[in-house]
Amino acid sequence: MPKPKNKPKKPSVSASKVAELAGVSRSAVSRTFTDGASVSADTRARVLAAAEKLGYHVNHLARGLIHHRSGIVCLIVAELQTPFQSSFVEVLTHQLQAKGKVVMVLNTSGVAANVEAALRQTLNYRADATVVLSGAPPLSLIETCIDNGQRMILINRADARKGAHIVLIENEIAAAEACFMLRRAGCERLAVVSSTAGTPSIVAREEAFVAAAHEAGVEAVVSRAGPTGYAAGAESARQLLAGSKRPDGVFCATDLLALGFLDAARIEFKLRLPQDLCVVGFDDINAAGWLGYDLTTFRQPLPEIAAHIAEVLDGDEPEEPQIRRFPAQVIWRKTVRP
Repeated sequence: MPKPKNKPKKPSVSASKVAELAGVSRSAVSRTFTDGASVSADTRARVLAAAEKLGYHVNHLARGLIHHRSGIVCLIVAELQTPFQSSFVEVLTHQLQAKGKVVMVLNTSGVAANVEAALRQTLNYRADATVVLSGAPPLSLIETCIDNGQRMILINRADARKGAHIVLIENEIAAAEACFMLRRAGCERLAVVSSTAGTPSIVAREEAFVAAAHEAGVEAVVSRAGPTGYAAGAESARQLLAGSKRPDGVFCATDLLALGFLDAARIEFKLRLPQDLCVVGFDDINAAGWLGYDLTTFRQPLPEIAAHIAEVLDGDEPEEPQIRRFPAQVIWRKTVRP
């Protein structure tokens, strides 16, 4: 049976053909598709009608590269499946697209080398900017992108050299507040449920909570039962709650850890919240507000962060990149005694 022949690729329609059909100059076509350019209403209508008839589309990438701008913004993301990251990507992509940016999402989950490969891809595609939502890329790779003229926005990475715009959540302040909330609720044996991920934000929350507990004269036990996820939270509950000196106040570095911890505490250990145990989370993912959890937590202001990033990338590059800090808001629910 003969193999089907591949259909010949349809040639792209040039601006010159649009100009010929519309009866205008090539430059008139260019002005029609350039924001703010001067062109009469009659010429614009003729050009748009001809473009629609021929199926003409402007090659914005080629046009941008002439001016050394591609309009592409890359998002470097790990753990896309987690509720917080998926919500962040959704909000951020909407904001960037509203500014006319072309968003390229590079998933770096799995092998550590994926992060390096993803960052190098941003250079190959002439991306104008890269937003690093993952805490994994080493500084050397970030510096490579900066040295190649790329704008870098780093989320919760305060260790980068000059040249990167940095967005920070006030993790330390929130973690210290979590300790105060638990102590005020009468909790005397504290613990923090962290993870083996070792990202800057997780480490900052863990260390700040331990330090706040120490300052209050209380020891805070740390549990890292696995990656930042539901299963690790449940396993931490098994490790912390099985002994005779189990904690009565727990701060979980993320809500996903907290949900696993809560389910194991209630189902496997028959504990009541907040009567027997108080728990505070971090992120305020959708599930945190479900009736089955009703988790007291800290909310990261994702819409405000995304709007700030979009504004930064829509404007001229400042001589000195900034560090912008955002507070995390306490969301009171029912896993902490009032």
